[in-house]
Amino acid sequence: MTHARSVLVAAAALLLAGCGFQSIPQAENAVSGAWAEVENQYQRRADLVPNLVETVKGYASHERQTLEAVMAARAQATQVRIPVDQLTPENMKKFEGAQGALSSALGRLLAVSENYPQLKANENFRDLQAQLEGTENRIAIARRRYIQEVQRFNDLVTVPPTSWTNSMMYHKQPKAQFTATTQGAEKAPAVKF
Repeated sequence: MTHARSVLVAAAALLLAGCGFQSIPQAENAVSGAWAEVENQYQRRADLVPNLVETVKGYASHERQTLEAVMAARAQATQVRIPVDQLTPENMKKFEGAQGALSSALGRLLAVSENYPQLKANENFRDLQAQLEGTENRIAIARRRYIQEVQRFNDLVTVPPTSWTNSMMYHKQPKAQFTATTQGAEKAPAVKF
């Protein structure tokens, strides 16, 4: 009887291991970690903005409207935080909108810098611009990792047999994904000569 019981326990353990008993919580933890890295990289970008604005201000002080727009977009972007348990499509849209507004404002600021050769030659400005470019790459990598982890988690909670374990034990809902953040990104740009 003891041998039969041991076999039954081993079989139950194998069945549970293969049906998401551990993989669903592990995948949810991976999503949380990936989301934390996304927020970390966006914060890194936000931390660079004041130094960039101060450097530009020294050379292009009459571009006040652009500088103020960047700081306002930064303030908005840093205020939009989403706890990992509230990653709904609606909240993701708010987050993406705030981050997209900051990206747009930074793009305008860097375009303005083209009009100031002395600013472009400034070592501090070049260093900040390089850090910003590197951070944008880090953001892209962090977003890609988040997307992969969410896909893995969503597969576990929606595709049998792990979805059966989810429906009986965890009741987890699929997580929201990133979408295109640039308004009008679905349309090809018009090229005019």
